[in-house]
Amino acid sequence: MENYSIVIFILAIMIGLSAIADKVKLPYPVLLITAGVAIGFIPTLPDVELNPEIVFLIFLPPLLYDAAFNINYKIFKTNINTIGTLAISLVFITASGIAVVTHYMIPGMTWPLSFVLGAILSATDAVAAMSITKGLGLSHKTNTILEGESLVNDASALVAYRFAVAAVTGTAFVWWMATLQFALLIGGGMLVGMAMAMILSFIIKRIHQNSLATISFMLLMPLVTYLIAEEVHVSGVIAVVILGLGIARFSNKVFPDKLKNQSKSFWDIIIFLLNGLIFILIGLQFPYVIRHIDSAQVWLYVGYALIITIVALLLRMARVFTQKLNLQNAFAKGKHKITEDALLDFKNSLIISWSGMRGIVSLAIAIGLPTQLADGSTFPLRNEIIFISVVVVLFTLIGQGLSLPWLVKTLTRHEDGKKAPALNNIV
Repeated sequence: MENYSIVIFILAIMIGLSAIADKVKLPYPVLLITAGVAIGFIPTLPDVELNPEIVFLIFLPPLLYDAAFNINYKIFKTNINTIGTLAISLVFITASGIAVVTHYMIPGMTWPLSFVLGAILSATDAVAAMSITKGLGLSHKTNTILEGESLVNDASALVAYRFAVAAVTGTAFVWWMATLQFALLIGGGMLVGMAMAMILSFIIKRIHQNSLATISFMLLMPLVTYLIAEEVHVSGVIAVVILGLGIARFSNKVFPDKLKNQSKSFWDIIIFLLNGLIFILIGLQFPYVIRHIDSAQVWLYVGYALIITIVALLLRMARVFTQKLNLQNAFAKGKHKITEDALLDFKNSLIISWSGMRGIVSLAIAIGLPTQLADGSTFPLRNEIIFISVVVVLFTLIGQGLSLPWLVKTLTRHEDGKKAPALNNIV
């Protein structure tokens, strides 16, 4: 996006549509995505291509930091078993499941290419999950599980993606090396995040009387942390999440109320603008990528994307309800220090299952696919993989985004209906 007038135009539309979304009772991400698709088909509008480097540096760190900073640490710790299961094992299960389906369904989709597509679509999106579930009255526990999963699973997906792309380009894949590298990426990211949190805490202790300098440091540090982590080849995503968690605990002891209020107001505006831009950009990608697909094949690939969306949803539901049973069994046997607060009921399990939207990270890594292999030949089925990824993201955000409020209301009404007779009997 080199034409800055387009950025201003998109910002103006985004702010206006966000206000309209409240009036028409629609999730604003759905409205913004739909508007992005419509705007993208304007003939005189230049192509707006998403730059993966901008997403991973400008968009992702502030959004991850804000989510980690505001997450309920106590609930996060209580449900760490479920969060870890969804953020790590489910990512690899989803990547493998999508790979199997696409390998046998799509002509020319080799196993390495199938795993590339699976890795791209394996992780849910923190921005989408928080934006669409906001205002639905979900419990703190459900919100924390969804946010916690989305904060961590990007790192798992990026590792799976790197190895899948390496397999396509001809690099040998060794399981023990992949496992070791995954551990190093996660562990190294945690160390960088803790170190940067200590540095930021040290600085804030000495300058917190200066509100502007303190807030500026807090805005800059997620970007610096991400860059440093990536520079030393560890997970920038994990580093930023650990930074947010660390500063959140530290701020409760140091930040005066005035600084907290100023910081919150500033961050609310930044996050609002970044969120809105992301959803508009997601919509804009559809008209862009559709031009690179044979028109006779468009609906066929839309059908493939729909099947992949359903497969990903079914795998997620199976893993969430399996986790529900595992927690119940562990609690009954007194194993693994599972407390009653960590258990999942049917309502929470179904909402968590249905909230697995894909988003900006999936698009960024899809569009970031290399154009050539090591031998100089074209990356096979690159346009098709990107197109399917964009359509799956749209299916999950629009389909699940529109139906999730209805699902929550239905489950809540059913739950209230079950409680009412019991109350009447007591009276």
